[in-house]
Amino acid sequence: MAESDDLCLGVAEACAAMCSRLGMGYIFKASYDKANRTSASSPRGPGLDEGLRMLSRVRDKIGVPICTDVHEVAQVLPVADVADMVQVPAFLCRQTDLLQACGRSGRCVNIKKGQFMAPWDMRHALEKVTSVGNHNVLLTERGASFGYNALVFDPCSLAIMRGFGYPVCIDVTHSVQAPAGAGSQSGGRRDLAPVIARAAAAAGVDAVFIETHPRPESALSDAATMIPLDELEGLLRIVRDLDGVWRQADRESV
Repeated sequence: MAESDDLCLGVAEACAAMCSRLGMGYIFKASYDKANRTSASSPRGPGLDEGLRMLSRVRDKIGVPICTDVHEVAQVLPVADVADMVQVPAFLCRQTDLLQACGRSGRCVNIKKGQFMAPWDMRHALEKVTSVGNHNVLLTERGASFGYNALVFDPCSLAIMRGFGYPVCIDVTHSVQAPAGAGSQSGGRRDLAPVIARAAAAAGVDAVFIETHPRPESALSDAATMIPLDELEGLLRIVRDLDGVWRQADRESV
């Protein structure tokens, strides 16, 4: 969530610097509106206008690409004026009008796989975007529903979706979330996020999505699963190195 100008700028600057040191690309993502909070009383963010102003400031001052969610067709064009990548939230990945509006925006489109979706069924979400001529698409795995208040990550999902011919991302921190698992808010296992990251890197993935915060316990959203900012570089270094091993093995198998 875009909590403040200072937080967004500070996180973006720190992450851009560590990714530069590691030779990794970086896209800053924050939400102007967390539209699917567990409780109606939970903080949702600064709203469209203020949130886009904050994201624009990050892009201009830090010089990094920007990604943010869209929830309605009417939000797509305003977001596309600021963001380099528009993201379709997991719960909305079947919404045809929204997917096609994102495609028509001309921006890169990140489609998060619904917790209720089989990986092979994401082909249809992908085709809704490409049907309007946009082939700059990324699919993101974020775990699958497994009983009440629980998710499970299946590494095979990455291979299945990569088979569509488009890049695939692993949402590390949402994959260890316990939706509504803390009563009026989501819980989760921050300590298991590095396990997901390492498994995905070894299995073969094109990008990692990680939520981070200098003080996760005080974050207004997803506090239970965020990686502390001062621990992120070590995790990214492991991911980078495992990715190199996997890609070398993949080349040698051809």
